[in-house]
Amino acid sequence: MTAKIVENQNELEDAFSVRKTVFVEEQNVLLEEEIDQYEDEAVHFVMYGDTSNPIAAGRFRVVDGYGKVERICVLQDARKTGAGKSMMEKIEKYASEKGLHKLKLNAQTHAIPFYSGLGYEVVSEEFLDAGIPHKTMVKQIPSEALAE
Repeated sequence: MTAKIVENQNELEDAFSVRKTVFVEEQNVLLEEEIDQYEDEAVHFVMYGDTSNPIAAGRFRVVDGYGKVERICVLQDARKTGAGKSMMEKIEKYASEKGLHKLKLNAQTHAIPFYSGLGYEVVSEEFLDAGIPHKTMVKQIPSEALAE
């Protein structure tokens, strides 16, 4: 089970498939809200399980000089397996390699304990995004040179 940067259209479709299952089908987010105007500028990530079936996805953008972690999701059958943590580690490593040391994400409130366990801190009041309660969280990450 390894997260990877999306390198081709098939992998991108796999990432979108996971996102649609989690956000559109499970959480009733409108497809037009889930697949948005930022897809082309984002770096996409996908994770495959023991087979060639995708089990997790996420995306990353640079916004105002910080790394913005977005659309992190894991299929229901793969939750609590370490897939989410592995996805976040891959994205954080990518951000560090790009010289970005401040990361930001908007966490669904039920996922705050997961992100807190990875070192993210809540920095906002609760707000609704796609009708779902969220809070903004941030994390400072070391540079690659320091991490090794």
